[in-house]
Amino acid sequence: MKTVIRLEELGLFLFSIFLFSLLSFPWWYYPVLFFLPDLSMLGYLGGPRLGALIYNLVHHRALALLLYVIGTLLPGPALALVGVILFAHSSLDRVLGYGLKFTDSFANTHLGRIGR
Repeated sequence: MKTVIRLEELGLFLFSIFLFSLLSFPWWYYPVLFFLPDLSMLGYLGGPRLGALIYNLVHHRALALLLYVIGTLLPGPALALVGVILFAHSSLDRVLGYGLKFTDSFANTHLGRIGR
């Protein structure tokens, strides 16, 4: 089952590349901005509860899609860019086994524990 989920997430990641192609930004923006959502891990400096809250908010794909849709419907291409980058990053994280976090530990995710 984990393989099926990872393949589905890979499909969503590839879909994010298509969504990005619909925007008018240069292609180099995609790889440059791709890892910025990981800055949300700095929330863990305030403890696991705050860290999980911030991390999960930034890595929540419904928020990413909402930002993308609002950015495409309104004259807000930067908002659409933020949405597609968040969507892409979260999808690839899940391909690699990094899921949304529980509040007890960074390693405890909705996809299982990270590491051994």
